[in-house]
Amino acid sequence: MDVHFSLRTGTFSGALCSMLPNILSEDIIRTAVLAVVGTSVSFLATLFLKWITRRHKD
Repeated sequence: MDVHFSLRTGTFSGALCSMLPNILSEDIIRTAVLAVVGTSVSFLATLFLKWITRRHKD
């Protein structure tokens, strides 16, 4: 079982080390901005749907 863990760890580490130089800081910033926008839209949609359901119940 130790061999499988070692193999997985080595594979994951090698893949990570090969990807890190290819990730640009612009991509990280773009991803962070899109995450904030997605979270905000989701939150506002939830509030809107709650407002509609409360209004519909009355």
